[in-house]
Amino acid sequence: MFSLIGAIIIGFFAGLIARAIHPGDDKAGFIVTTVLGIIGSLVATYLGRGLGWYADGEAAGFIMSVIGAVVVLFIYNLVMRKRHQV
Repeated sequence: MFSLIGAIIIGFFAGLIARAIHPGDDKAGFIVTTVLGIIGSLVATYLGRGLGWYADGEAAGFIMSVIGAVVVLFIYNLVMRKRHQV
């Protein structure tokens, strides 16, 4: 339970950093960016657990959360770009 809360808190900050790191014109607002950061952190946590990098009940580290948030933000931008082209 606490690892989930920790992943959400770390994901909030990871989303903000991912937005600063991610190149290009990002139309996502503050709330969308932070939600994508939280999703990226949760993905990094559960992927890391699945690969054996983290034990059960352990959240992903900050750097892995930022990487997860950048990947999720990149995918989000690809989807939104294709959506606006159609």
